Amino acid sequence: MDGPDEKQVQSQEQLIGDLRQVIENAEELLKNTDHYTSVLYQSARAKLAQALLAANEELERCEDAQLLRMIEATHRANLLHRDLSGEDKLMRAFD
Repeated sequence: MDGPDEKQVQSQEQLIGDLRQVIENAEELLKNTDHYTSVLYQSARAKLAQALLAANEELERCEDAQLLRMIEATHRANLLHRDLSGEDKLMRAFD
């Protein structure tokens, strides 16, 4: 059975994937509604563009945190297994 840490990582990976999909859909919606000129559409588009900016910033923060966790886990594994050479360290990263 998966431990709590592994379930949390899976949840975070799912969140990142979902956020990427939402961003992609929002970008497509903005692109496809560009020709609508009414005030109502333009207001909604402006709100969506602002939300899209925030979503992209959050995605970047999540991806940076995920990368940092991966680097730290690899470093701990290198220490545990006493990987000394660069090749050993690199191969450990892909275990």
